[in-house]
Amino acid sequence: MNEISSNFLREHNARQVWHPMAHPVEMETTPPRIIVSGEGVSIVDLDGKRVVDAVGGLWNVNLGYSNEPIKQAIARQLAELPYYSAFRGTTNPRLIELGARLVDILKVENMRRAMFTSGGSDSVESALRIARQYWKVRGKADKTKFLALKKGYHGTHFGGASVNGNQNFRRAYEPLLPGVYHAPSPFLYRNPFDETNPERLSDLCVAALEDEIKFQGADTIAAFIAEPVLGAGGVIVPPAGYMKKVRALLDRHDILMIADEVITGFGRTGEWFGVRLDGFAPDIMCIAKAITSGYFPLGACVVNERIEHAFMTSDDALASIYHGYTYSGHPVGCAAALACLDETFARDLPGNSAREGGFILDAFHKLAARHETMGDVRGKGLMLAIEFVSDRKSKTPAGKTYMAALADAAYEAGALVRVSGNNMIMSPPLVLERKDSQAIVDAVTRALETVRLDPAK
Repeated sequence: MNEISSNFLREHNARQVWHPMAHPVEMETTPPRIIVSGEGVSIVDLDGKRVVDAVGGLWNVNLGYSNEPIKQAIARQLAELPYYSAFRGTTNPRLIELGARLVDILKVENMRRAMFTSGGSDSVESALRIARQYWKVRGKADKTKFLALKKGYHGTHFGGASVNGNQNFRRAYEPLLPGVYHAPSPFLYRNPFDETNPERLSDLCVAALEDEIKFQGADTIAAFIAEPVLGAGGVIVPPAGYMKKVRALLDRHDILMIADEVITGFGRTGEWFGVRLDGFAPDIMCIAKAITSGYFPLGACVVNERIEHAFMTSDDALASIYHGYTYSGHPVGCAAALACLDETFARDLPGNSAREGGFILDAFHKLAARHETMGDVRGKGLMLAIEFVSDRKSKTPAGKTYMAALADAAYEAGALVRVSGNNMIMSPPLVLERKDSQAIVDAVTRALETVRLDPAK
């Protein structure tokens, strides 16, 4: 980076751009770090500081930076066909190939058709649309409502924002879509039942969901949407068996199940897909992020045989898919995805995620025994979170200044972590080696040893 470029970047940082999920004034007063390069699991900022990326871009750079097979696949496709529309009448070879590959990988869940999108929010939007459309095709037009979980996150479109279960992503944009209702999340550390027994909590949450179904009327509800592990809400891992119980409940009431796998898909949880943690099969799956390891914006909404059959056996105009995106099935994105799938299989990224995630989680549990501000440590695979508190007994959340100081100290010690409220969230690339995992643990340890601020502030 030359001197003129560096000066320009520093001068204009956050001056002409509004950054996602941040206050514009705060971004000007505390400008974001300018990341200029990446290699493997490390990133380098404008000042030349190299750290382990414990954020993984944004949950998505599973294969790390500068992955040659992905870059080569993108370059080849750019030379062959940089773009063509997948709207009615045309398609491209990579789209066809990727569709067949995804359906084959997801045959365990009986998925049959993929609709490609530009990313996670698009995939959720498509899933919600298809769910409503499915019931209209079936002659049950009253089934339009959606159920979701509090603390869940499903993107930024109005559909996704409406099923989001966190006020931070809702309040400024209300009123949102009518007909969306939320049930308690099976969150062991914080739940309205003050329940710490996992099985009992599962039963209470399922009972609350069923109560809402009965109140709304099952004949008015199109679908329930949830993440197999709740990500942005604080890495909330449902107790074993919870999702299976929800699946059985939805089946009894003839309600579709949508699994939002945008974060959890492709090995992040230690399984290929989050639904396999509990061994259940949804009707619709939303995927994105790691499908291209962040190298190209791409996502998909994948539907099972039940939904395929309804559309394919209907001659009603309502069964036409009047929905899609300019970049649906983008050939460059599909080429990147195919290379990512090859790499994920060849390098057993789900297995590595389980091993390295287990190592970090165990280390954090030991660290929590020495630091009272660590209220809860949780995770699955390389989805990890530490919830910080100012008082363990009352579980009072740690303050914003304290959290920011911890993140800064961890960065100085060699790891970029993400702060969301009083949670420190980590989602590093799945190609993490043990030395990298140790570097993350060491950086967080160092941060806790050096930050002496009042945790309540």
